Amino acid sequence: MDLSLLYYGAQWLAGLIAFVTIWGWLPLDNWWVRGVEFPRIQIMVLGIIAWIGMLVFWSDWQLGQWLLFVALSLTLAFQIRMVLPYTKLWKKEVQSAKSKPDGQNHQLKIMVSNVLTPNDEMQKLVDLVKQRQPDILITLESDKKWEQALHQIEPDYPYTVKVPLDNLYGMHLYSKLELIDPEIKYLMIDDIPSIHTQLRLQSGRVIWLYCLHPMPPSPTEADKSTTRDAELLMVGKHIKEKNQTAILAGDLNDVAWSKTTRRFQRISGLLDPRIGRHFINTFHVSYPFLRWALDHIFHSACFTVVDIQRMPSVGSDHFPVMTTLQYEPEETSRQEGNAPTAQAEDIQETENKIEEGKKEGKKVSDEHREEQRSFG
Repeated sequence: MDLSLLYYGAQWLAGLIAFVTIWGWLPLDNWWVRGVEFPRIQIMVLGIIAWIGMLVFWSDWQLGQWLLFVALSLTLAFQIRMVLPYTKLWKKEVQSAKSKPDGQNHQLKIMVSNVLTPNDEMQKLVDLVKQRQPDILITLESDKKWEQALHQIEPDYPYTVKVPLDNLYGMHLYSKLELIDPEIKYLMIDDIPSIHTQLRLQSGRVIWLYCLHPMPPSPTEADKSTTRDAELLMVGKHIKEKNQTAILAGDLNDVAWSKTTRRFQRISGLLDPRIGRHFINTFHVSYPFLRWALDHIFHSACFTVVDIQRMPSVGSDHFPVMTTLQYEPEETSRQEGNAPTAQAEDIQETENKIEEGKKEGKKVSDEHREEQRSFG
């Protein structure tokens, strides 16, 4: 093989990595900009290959090669910095749960599963739920067909909230624990729901649970990330203003290292149990190299982590993920110091984004209604 091809290939890859990284810094909400936030792990891996390739096949570099290498090194360092917190090399944001004689009474198991509406392998999820026995099951993209299939688990889950839709945004909540005054809200777009409810833990403590599944920025759905970002920030702002003990879970159609999700953490004060542990890459099941974490859980500082893991495939394009938390209020003050703090810029940007989201949401809602009339 001609080594010059490898050398120029490494340079081409280096240029691509630097370009894509810098492209993602553009202050735009368009899907073709925000989309590059998703594959940071993949960009990092390819960047490392390019960096090593340029060194291995180094010859007498000219100014252009030196500038390219510096650009690659800086952008690769940025990608590594974004990814590194989700490895064991980083300090844990949430402490591991302490062993207690009555620990089971303070634990909460939450399973999140984007089932994929056309998926007909309902029994796989039913069997998984019966085997793992989560206290809370949140299904996303679940329609009436899925609702009927999940009747099998209802004897164990007396508290339910059901929003069967055939637009890929149906949502169901099944709970062994008491749900108090659950509400279905449409925060940004008229046909994209979220569930807001209080939840009574086994210990008797009442907390808030928010289940979200906003529309993603993509060429087939939303042109921009505006409504997704606004919905997440709106809920985060509400949690902080009401000083709520809360858990937020769902398919956020965003990654943990995006600027919006990081701002959400600063605004809400909620913690990410994956930081300092490992990736929980849930999408896409069929493409191992093209996977990232779309299904999330964030929680208040009074919870510690017993376990968080990806579950086996249930036939969807998403893996389910189950998180076991332990209510330890004595850890609150210690863990609150791990929560990122909102700055004045975050607060102003959140207000701006929510207003933009409402306008964009009205526009999208009007378009959806027009499409329904056209097909009706």
